Amino acid sequence: MGVKMKYIIILGDGMADEPIEELGGKTPLEFAVTPTMDQLAKKSEIGLCYTIPEGMKPGSDTANLSVLGYNPRQYYTGRSPLEALSIGVDMKPTDIALRCNIVTVSDDDLPYEEKTILDHSSSEIPTKDAAVLLEAVRRKLENDTYKYFVGTSYRHLTIWDKGKAAELTPPHDILGKVIGTYLPKDAYLKDMMIKSYDILNNHPLNIERAKKGLHKANSLWFWGAGTRPALTSFEEKFHKKGAMISAVDLLKGIAVGAKMKVVEVEGANGTLHTNYVGKAMAGVKELLENNYDFVYIHIEAPDEMGHQGSIPNKIKSVEYLDEKVIKVVKEQMDLSKVPYRMLIMPDHPTPIRCRTHTSDPVPFMLYDNTNELDNSWNYNEAEAKISGIAVKNGYEIINKLFGL
Repeated sequence: MGVKMKYIIILGDGMADEPIEELGGKTPLEFAVTPTMDQLAKKSEIGLCYTIPEGMKPGSDTANLSVLGYNPRQYYTGRSPLEALSIGVDMKPTDIALRCNIVTVSDDDLPYEEKTILDHSSSEIPTKDAAVLLEAVRRKLENDTYKYFVGTSYRHLTIWDKGKAAELTPPHDILGKVIGTYLPKDAYLKDMMIKSYDILNNHPLNIERAKKGLHKANSLWFWGAGTRPALTSFEEKFHKKGAMISAVDLLKGIAVGAKMKVVEVEGANGTLHTNYVGKAMAGVKELLENNYDFVYIHIEAPDEMGHQGSIPNKIKSVEYLDEKVIKVVKEQMDLSKVPYRMLIMPDHPTPIRCRTHTSDPVPFMLYDNTNELDNSWNYNEAEAKISGIAVKNGYEIINKLFGL
């Protein structure tokens, strides 16, 4: 009996984009120097994948569920409940989970409703600083109905006991806009956001941050409401032992819900300066030493750089992905002589133009070291479209990886 095939997804969150004039009409993925992806593309199948079901919002939640083989129409119950699983919060059936970002709104004399949202991540605030600020809010605002839980960086959680479904706006969708028309319709949620500004704007930690040229983390922002999720076990669904490597609570929560192993990597923080090599090596270890069949290595940086509207840093994030993740994984797997199939793709685009997610299809590249192809193409949005290959139901892309 031969050595078992190993399976890898390397996911560059928000990596896909649109042609940018400053880059000579190229996308960041086309413009970036990516020798490993260029080399792999010649031996791989490339095409487009529609990860967002028609009519659903283009979030990392729906998109990553798709890539992992879970039809969002069947399995999606909201973003925050998935993050609650990662944080270890056991939701009651009557609970509503809310994403509770710590964001930056304009520090001015205008009423709260007339302030502008400047930064959804508060200069990518470290978790330890965010925990201090959330504790200040918790002391003043927490009660039997609303409980606050620390997540990662700017991403935190509020559990609303006997809550009700609420249509709430993601803060990264309205960067640079006056917030009034986007505030919650629920009076109590809105009131907590207003009070959070009063608590946080002149907090000593924020005064220090401002002195360093960082954005103040001066307001809560609620969004992503949902009820307790119920995912089928990944191993039961695909008959493969899977492991998740991500710095983001959303992805860890999906993995917890799917009963996959969650691998923690020191220095993995979801920013441009995350521990890329550590994540790559952790993935290889799960496959080669811990006998896992499948690893999902998730890199958040391209999405964050898209939200920030930074062309140079989005390019850099793609180059880091190529050099410090894809190259490392390929070299280690090749050295092992173990057969493997590797799928490289984004979950959704986060174009610099709009600084938020879109529903456009994303380019994928599928490499099989036991069946190398002979092509002339490169891996990017335009050539993936030209290939004529399209996976219309995003949740079926994993079947392609597994050869099902």
